[in-house]
Amino acid sequence: MKASDVKKGNVVEHDGTVYQVRDIERSAPTARGGNVTFRFTMYSIPGGRKFDLSLRADDDLKEMDLVRRAANFSYMDGEAFVFMDAEDYTQYMLGPELVGDNAGYIVEGTEGYYVQVIDDAPVGLQVPTSVVLTVVDTAPELKGASATKRTKPARLDTGVEIQVPEYITNDEKVWVNTLTGEFAGRA
Repeated sequence: MKASDVKKGNVVEHDGTVYQVRDIERSAPTARGGNVTFRFTMYSIPGGRKFDLSLRADDDLKEMDLVRRAANFSYMDGEAFVFMDAEDYTQYMLGPELVGDNAGYIVEGTEGYYVQVIDDAPVGLQVPTSVVLTVVDTAPELKGASATKRTKPARLDTGVEIQVPEYITNDEKVWVNTLTGEFAGRA
């Protein structure tokens, strides 16, 4: 596909690496006879490393067919996370390198996970925007803490550490925003 045909969200291959296009900047030349250039902000799949690429309008990029399959977390197999396809019950084993920082947001019984698949091979995991986790270790509540906006560190059941308001106690369930890694409310 031509660089001028690429849209946000497309999955393309460049130099043997698969990327998802997140942003496109088009620059038109000021002089006659100049070439229109496109600057792509892309993130690698898997891994999510940012990559900037500038191409002329008629340069070619190979489009990849990325399929998002709704899946539920089943169990751990060693260090691998096993997800089961919600429709056809196919099992996908995702190693820690594919899951990356999202490992702390994988909870059994939570809906909204998507396994990203290219040519029947899992290449990434998309987690829901927020998940419910349990506080396992935090400092005790201070008297009068509800009147202030101070926070304290808390360790959650998946190992993630976040800042929570002072009134949150151990064994409480909280919503965590997976995009920012921040406290989003009591569950």
